[in-house]
Amino acid sequence: MISIGNKPLSISEILRVARFQDLVELDSTAKEKINQSNQRLNRIIQSGKPIYGINTGFGIFADRQIRPEERSQLSRNLILSHAVGTGDPLSGEIVRAAMLVRANTLAKGYSGVRLEIVQTLLDMLNKKVTPIIPSQGSLGSSGDLCQLSHLALVFTTDDDDCEADSGKAEFGGEVISGKAAMAAAEISRLRLGAKEGLAINNGATFSAAIAAIAVYEAEYLLNLSNKATALSLEALVGCSAAFDERIHIARGQQGQIETASEIRKLIQGSTLMDSTKRVQDAYSLRCAPQILGAARDSLLHVKKIIETEVNAATDNPLIFEDDVVLSGGNFHGEPIGMAMDYLSIAMTEAGAISERRTFRMTDGSLNNGLPPMLVDSFEAAGLNSGVMMPQYTAASLVLENQTLATPDSVHSLPTSAEQEDHNANAMTAARHCLQIIENTQHILTVEIYTAARAVDLRLKSQTGKLGHGTKIFYTKIRDTIPYQPGDALWGAEIQTLRELVEAHLL
Repeated sequence: MISIGNKPLSISEILRVARFQDLVELDSTAKEKINQSNQRLNRIIQSGKPIYGINTGFGIFADRQIRPEERSQLSRNLILSHAVGTGDPLSGEIVRAAMLVRANTLAKGYSGVRLEIVQTLLDMLNKKVTPIIPSQGSLGSSGDLCQLSHLALVFTTDDDDCEADSGKAEFGGEVISGKAAMAAAEISRLRLGAKEGLAINNGATFSAAIAAIAVYEAEYLLNLSNKATALSLEALVGCSAAFDERIHIARGQQGQIETASEIRKLIQGSTLMDSTKRVQDAYSLRCAPQILGAARDSLLHVKKIIETEVNAATDNPLIFEDDVVLSGGNFHGEPIGMAMDYLSIAMTEAGAISERRTFRMTDGSLNNGLPPMLVDSFEAAGLNSGVMMPQYTAASLVLENQTLATPDSVHSLPTSAEQEDHNANAMTAARHCLQIIENTQHILTVEIYTAARAVDLRLKSQTGKLGHGTKIFYTKIRDTIPYQPGDALWGAEIQTLRELVEAHLL
């Protein structure tokens, strides 16, 4: 059981709920903060002061006053009018992550919502009601308005309680109307009160949810990159000097130091390393600590930003002690957009250097004596193509990553009649980053598959043994996918290996 509201929510906890469907509860201290904030909101409303989004319109209509009896309709209208997303649906994992992050945001006690709003989101998570949310349409400021509005359609209603206005949700393995899904799960839908529509849909929550998943996956892939590098080094009978601790301490970059240390541990005990007269390798081998280390340092920076964001109060206005209400811009997704751009670049580089190692292993003039395209023997070349084509696929994905890694956060278009004149583009940055990570999963899988085959061929032609760590890694691969001498359906085997990567089993 994950408890929210009493401590910062971690990225690993988000994945436990989003991916592994752990149950979640609201801490008692959070309940008290939510109730106190709602009481402050009610006192502020009674004062009659004009307050954005509570008794005024939204965006350019902030100067329009709303009568007390219209405040509930104001919230409902906001949700209905803003649920205009498009594109393929987001994965259920992303939606569940966003629901948890939004509940955590509202539990901070700055939003003025009723306790029932937060509890309903948690009930939906626990009973596995997952709204269907379109992936496109957000500028990342004022947050992910359209995605959060599609989410709100499912668990909120009005006097008409029209099924057509309830969105769609997945429940019990089928996609049905939001109204039907909530009824089947025995969760009551809520009529929104003053400010509650704005509190639900104002914030870069889906961007943050995607970012949390991206960070989680990137952390695993960078660790896997160290193993892939080590196995490729063994296959190419590399030089160990480039990983000597003294070199990396002399530069002082922490990610580089840690990456070199991990690779040293993996190749320790190898007799394939340093078995030639070469004194140095190509950059894709020799400079792996410098390149992957830089990616590792970037990831640590991004992780700090995203961990902060998933624990932030991000709607507008915010309500503070002494019944102070302040209008600001915490909904703006710029921190997420920039962070995702950084991570996109880092993971694109991790994929690019991986593909270069794959290329070297398949090139008969660069692989230090192995057959071209890693066919079973030199005599088999021609009749067999070997693993020529997997490298093509990896190269294609690297090129796609290089396009996707073009920064999104530097692009902006004004909206709402120039009231919202500089937007973050955070959601697009996060989606592109996650696509880059998925592509890099496959690029690394191809390298690992290729390196295992290259090791087999190396040990056929040369006496030697793998390092302690690379031997364990190689054995895991071969326990799942035995060596095949002639051409075979490589794609199916690579997919099997990728499934191990996706499950974090390598």
